[in-house]
Amino acid sequence: MKHSSFNRRAAFAGLMTMLTPAVFAQNYDQSSNAVWYDSADVTGVEPIYRNVERQIPVENCWTEQVRHESARPSEGGSYLGPVLGAVIGGGLGNAVGHHKRNKQVGTAVGAVLGATVGHEITRQSDSGGGVDVYYTSERRCDTRYETEVDSRTVGYWVSYRYRGQDYRTRMDHAPGDRIRVRVTVEPI
Repeated sequence: MKHSSFNRRAAFAGLMTMLTPAVFAQNYDQSSNAVWYDSADVTGVEPIYRNVERQIPVENCWTEQVRHESARPSEGGSYLGPVLGAVIGGGLGNAVGHHKRNKQVGTAVGAVLGATVGHEITRQSDSGGGVDVYYTSERRCDTRYETEVDSRTVGYWVSYRYRGQDYRTRMDHAPGDRIRVRVTVEPI
C-alpha cells in the first residue's frame, strides 16, 4: 500500500509541476523573471480638484451729453463805436468849454476820450457772448474684468487592498471596482 500511495503522490507532484507554469503564464511578464500582474479591490476613490481662475473682460457702455464751445468770429472791422464815441465826446467837450480856446481843447479832448470809450464798448460787445455752445450725444465705454473660477477634476486618489495590505495611488481616471497592479519580487 505504501507503494500505491507513493505513486499517487508522485503523480500529483508531477501533475502540479506541469500545471504550475500554465497557471502563472497568463499573469507572468516574460521580459522580466520577477514581475507579474494581478488585480486588487478598490476601497475608495476621491476626486482631486484644482481651481482655475479666468479674467473675463466686460465692456460697459453708455451715452452721455458732451458740451462743446466754439468762438464766434469777431466783427473787428466795425468803426461805428469809436466814431460815434468821438462825435459824442467832441460835442460834450465843446459844450463844457467857455471860451473859444477852451472849446477847441475840450472838443479835441472829448473826441479822443469818446473814441477810446467807443472802442472799448465795441470790443466788449464783440467778446461778451461771442461763444456758441452746443451739445452732442457721444458713446463712452470702459472695460472691467470679472474673475470666474472653474473647479476641474485633475485626477483621483485611489485606495485599494492587495493581499491584505492597503495602498493608495493617484490616477488620471476613476478605475471602477478593481484595478490592475504590477507585482514585483526582488531579493533583499
